[in-house]
Amino acid sequence: QVQLVESGGGVVQPGGSLRLSCTASGITFAWYVMNWYRQAPGTERALVATIRRTENSTDYADSVKGRFTIFRDNAKNTVFLQMNSLKPEDTAVYFCNANRILHDYWGQGIQVTVSS
Repeated sequence: QVQLVESGGGVVQPGGSLRLSCTASGITFAWYVMNWYRQAPGTERALVATIRRTENSTDYADSVKGRFTIFRDNAKNTVFLQMNSLKPEDTAVYFCNANRILHDYWGQGIQVTVSS
């Protein structure tokens, strides 16, 4: 059974930082492209960051470039999203996604709230 479990969310003030973690089980983690998505109320789920199997290959949404960093530890089956300089518009439910051809798995989501 495949599981993706996110952790590290919460409430933070504008300008603050959070680190999200997503630990996978039931898959060969190193074979998967790992993504973070987010969904704010009333909006569609949007891709935030991607890290490919080659660790130094990453992509970011324009809205988070320079503030967020995605990285992975294949030995621990975990992908991280370091979020700095957080803004109120970063408030959303964040989802971890594992993807490869014919296989696509999602975590349950975790709330991030940026508010003073």
